[in-house]
Amino acid sequence: MSVVPPSLLCLGLCLSQSTWAQKGNLPPPRITALPGSTVPAKSPVSILCKGPKQAEGYRISRVGSPEPMDKEEQITPRTTNTLSIEKMTTDKTGLYHCSYQRGGLWSQFSDPLQLVMTGAYDKPSLSSVAGTVVAPGESVKLQCFSKFNHDVFILTKEDGDPITQNQSCSPQDRGCQTIFLLNPVSSTQTGTYRCYGAFHENPYVWSQPSDPLQLQVEGTTDSPSSTQPRRSTAPTTWHPSVETQVRLSLAALLLLVMVILLAEAWCSRRGYPSVKSDEPPPQWTDKHH
Repeated sequence: MSVVPPSLLCLGLCLSQSTWAQKGNLPPPRITALPGSTVPAKSPVSILCKGPKQAEGYRISRVGSPEPMDKEEQITPRTTNTLSIEKMTTDKTGLYHCSYQRGGLWSQFSDPLQLVMTGAYDKPSLSSVAGTVVAPGESVKLQCFSKFNHDVFILTKEDGDPITQNQSCSPQDRGCQTIFLLNPVSSTQTGTYRCYGAFHENPYVWSQPSDPLQLQVEGTTDSPSSTQPRRSTAPTTWHPSVETQVRLSLAALLLLVMVILLAEAWCSRRGYPSVKSDEPPPQWTDKHH
């Protein structure tokens, strides 16, 4: 019985190994903050960088910083790397990203993580112009007001589908205000809203949060999560990486070669003529004559 030629196996292994060695094929890790990326002043926060099991080291740094703030040098593979901040201060705010090392190469940077400190200024006030219970399809105006002349206001939604909107502030007699427009509203807008104030020179240093505003869209329950399917239970679509696609292609090629070789071996055992043979087919004779 014929077997797969060693040259084909070697070719497949070499191509597979080359995909690991290419610098651009290391996918980026995932960066998160616990308990969240909006941190009250002097409170602790941890930044987590999660990569593959084969990672040999991690690096977490602020975007624009010349040197990493934390570097994991140990060779033992780890799936996560953590940068712990004991007390949140203004100099710790900003955009963070991370990468991991494998095979002597560094991966692409993760998506940036915005780390914000809150509590630097007094809280603004948040109110709904048309009330807090609205019908689906209507327009809702949320007014954020502060006695400080902030350059920008930020609106956040804490539950359901989270949103963050930034909008400039319009000066008023006793401070400044802005109007956030939700148009049109649906069940996804039901939830708890807060607003913050900030200045351009410190865009990641926010005021204290406003008192919560509960917005209810008619036709939904008091709990937004009960009317919406849980995202964690929804099936996810598998998107193979370039490396996985190459491996699958090589496996399919080797399988095809094995099928062809097995077919040729089976035909030779059955005595069928080879397709490439120029000899005429055998003549059947009658043993009785």
